[in-house]
Amino acid sequence: MIRTLTPERPAYLRAVRASAWYDLVVTAGFATPWTYALVHDALSSSGNALGLGALPELDPVQTLYANLMGSVVVVWAVLRIVRPLPVHGLLDGIARTLFAAWQAYALAHGAMRLLWLFFGVEVMFGLVQLVPWWRNRNTNPLSTEAGPAVGHPLPAQGQ
Repeated sequence: MIRTLTPERPAYLRAVRASAWYDLVVTAGFATPWTYALVHDALSSSGNALGLGALPELDPVQTLYANLMGSVVVVWAVLRIVRPLPVHGLLDGIARTLFAAWQAYALAHGAMRLLWLFFGVEVMFGLVQLVPWWRNRNTNPLSTEAGPAVGHPLPAQGQ
């Protein structure tokens, strides 16, 4: 699939939208203190049941950071669902590279092993969204000649 995927193709935008739906489903529960408490308990219970470890005890600072991450990711996901653009895939692929790096760091420092599942999805969606850009390195994500189909506004009338 990655071999024939290019940022200009509709299939690429479907991949951008699919990654956004994944993000929305997985992170919506992190967006509020009340839903995060439920997600925290569910992840800890699942990790314990599978022998993969539990999250640390819930505290206000952990909840704050979970809520900040959840809120930003939910908004970013909605943007990519409502108006997926190739440049959104490029930026999301870069963000997933960062997320995967920090997840790998956490795993290397004793985080619950359930995190490996999320790490795998981050890497997979990151590759699906970045490899087409790498294969088409001559595609300029900031080019104004491409028009709105690749995520750039049309030039103003009369200019």
